[in-house]
Amino acid sequence: MAGTDGGRPGIFPTLLYADAKAAVRQLTEAFGFRELAVYEGEDGTVAHAELAQGNGAVMLGSKGTGSRFDEAMKNSGTTGVYVVVEDVDAHHRQAVEHGAEILMPPTDQDYGSRDYMARDLEGNIWSFGTYAPEVGGWTPSAAHAP
Repeated sequence: MAGTDGGRPGIFPTLLYADAKAAVRQLTEAFGFRELAVYEGEDGTVAHAELAQGNGAVMLGSKGTGSRFDEAMKNSGTTGVYVVVEDVDAHHRQAVEHGAEILMPPTDQDYGSRDYMARDLEGNIWSFGTYAPEVGGWTPSAAHAP
């Protein structure tokens, strides 16, 4: 089963963008995601993309493709995604250098995490921080094992 062997995430936030190519650029350049795959449709839209950060990943694509998922998401609101990063301040500096809209600067939280919050080009909220709850045996140190 995916997500139980430590090699594959079991949950993938999935987002649609009016300009998915710009979203891929911002997520990789400003927020440090790694591009795993980008598949374009014949019309140049992003049919499907996968971007990784740590041991997690997101999937995204272009709005208006007429796919079943696109139709289901048509009237949905924006999405919020939390991503665990090791050095919140360095990650924040990178996001600022690439013009990301910062909603909350790096802040120490009462529950022991250090987080910051940003909005992407289409209004989705991205939180980056050190909080990493243990889930099914996964721990932050296991995520960094070779």
